[in-house]
Amino acid sequence: MIQDYLNQEYWNNSVQSYLQALGFILLGILIIKAFKKTLFKKIKRLTEKTDNSFDDYLFEIIEKFVLPAIYISIVFWGIQILTLNEKMNYAISTGHKFVLTYFFIRIIASFIIMALRTYVRRQENGEEKVKQIGGIIIIVNILIWSMGILFLFDNMGYDVTAIITGLGIGGIAVALAAQNILGDLFNYFVIFFDRPIEIGDFVVVDDKNGIVEKIGIKTTRIKTLSGEELVVANSDLTGSRIHNYKKMQRRRILFNVGVTYETPSEKLKQIPGLLKEIVQKQSPVTFDRAHFKSFGDSSLDFEIVYYIEVADYNTFMDIQEQINFEIFEQFTAMGVSIAFPTRTLYVRNENDQRFNIETFGREFQPSES
Repeated sequence: MIQDYLNQEYWNNSVQSYLQALGFILLGILIIKAFKKTLFKKIKRLTEKTDNSFDDYLFEIIEKFVLPAIYISIVFWGIQILTLNEKMNYAISTGHKFVLTYFFIRIIASFIIMALRTYVRRQENGEEKVKQIGGIIIIVNILIWSMGILFLFDNMGYDVTAIITGLGIGGIAVALAAQNILGDLFNYFVIFFDRPIEIGDFVVVDDKNGIVEKIGIKTTRIKTLSGEELVVANSDLTGSRIHNYKKMQRRRILFNVGVTYETPSEKLKQIPGLLKEIVQKQSPVTFDRAHFKSFGDSSLDFEIVYYIEVADYNTFMDIQEQINFEIFEQFTAMGVSIAFPTRTLYVRNENDQRFNIETFGREFQPSES
């Protein structure tokens, strides 16, 4: 009686065939799950203890893409035990090809992206550079998915040559219509491989300055000191003169201070040594020189040069502020006046009396001669 029941047919298949298909699917899934919980899990634990990240990533790919593809293939092979009509068999076979192609593309893309990230991380400041490869990852995915879809169409019997020819003609038309976009894309690769700037760099581009926040396929985004976001096309960026202050290891400072012409000669000779002493008190600073530079229009000018051994701008301003305080205090103690712009005009009245008028901050002092 059981055999009679097993021999009953539904939709061109006996109950026994359905049970065989179901048993094959369940057995296959149980075998894969048992493998995953035993041998696969033990090997994964061993790889987690190694310093090499490649094996960790490999097992992640197997768990995310290979095992699901095997599960779906087991279901497909189990269904193949049954006798199906031509349309159903074609639909299931096509669906299986789509799924396998999807997982195959994801595996290839994951391996390429992993290799790219590993290569970038090995370079100087690798973690920061990994943030810049978002555009390259998009392009890699587009290329791999395009090749995978063409491969799928070829397996389904379509004329791939005609498709490629059509895409080539269309690509030429798109390239002519989008020259600026393609130019920005090319310059994105220039920025990535030549590395004139990186994320986190403080740059000055023409009259704009700020910190690089994102380097995209078409544009680069810079957070300016005033707070707004500056969006610059990659073509404009590579065509400009870029001052990258993050690359600076030390900062050279040159500044001037002027004293009045009334300063006695003996005090003038003391000033270079005093300036040297003031600068050397600061840290981290390397003194270079201090000289009586020139006779200015309204001052006797001294030029001071020193180096700050860090590139941080706030550190520079703190040190320069302290130097300015010291100069003002020391000059005041010496009785030396810091000069400011003055101009002397000599005028005569109708009685041929001459008046001396000093302007720009000086009091009115007429003198008769």
